[in-house]
Amino acid sequence: QVQLQESGGGSVQSGGSLRLSCVASGNTSSSYCMGWFRQAPGREREEVARVSDFAGRLRPRVTLDSVKGRFTISLDNAKNTLYLQMSSLEPQDTAMYYCAADPQGRCGVIEDFGSWGQGTQVTVSS
Repeated sequence: QVQLQESGGGSVQSGGSLRLSCVASGNTSSSYCMGWFRQAPGREREEVARVSDFAGRLRPRVTLDSVKGRFTISLDNAKNTLYLQMSSLEPQDTAMYYCAADPQGRCGVIEDFGSWGQGTQVTVSS
């Protein structure tokens, strides 16, 4: 089991920046997949970005088209910490952001992500 704890959310004006952090603890492994998801009120949960770690080979990628060029995902394997750097924030980015992990490293469908954090709220005002 992997426990995840997000932090870094808050309120920011349009155009501002935030960096979200997710600390993983428990049964972490050398190969796994982690990702960021978000859910706005009245909308379905959507994947933002993910990063896989296969024996030290990191592959970070942003999967949500609307945030490409503005968001960056990274993983500090030594600290078991996942980051989401968000720049040029827009009101449409307002959502609850969740960190998730697939300890098996399949990095496939959302069902593969068996561990989830409680979420951190990001609010962007116009």
